[in-house]
Amino acid sequence: MADLSPNSQRVYEAIKKLGAISEEKLKTADDIMKASGVGKAIVAASLQDLASKGFVKRVARQKSAGYYILK
Repeated sequence: MADLSPNSQRVYEAIKKLGAISEEKLKTADDIMKASGVGKAIVAASLQDLASKGFVKRVARQKSAGYYILK
């Protein structure tokens, strides 16, 4: 977690708080934005950062992508 920015850490903690720990419990960027209290652009950038570093998994769906924690 030391290699994550403060915003990415905040978004990661919000996902964890929401209980998005498996593909069956996906949360959208809007859910994560509300839980973390940061703006949508910051959440989007943080989710991309977290996904590229292997902390979260993005699952494409028909309406909006969902995210859950991998580690």
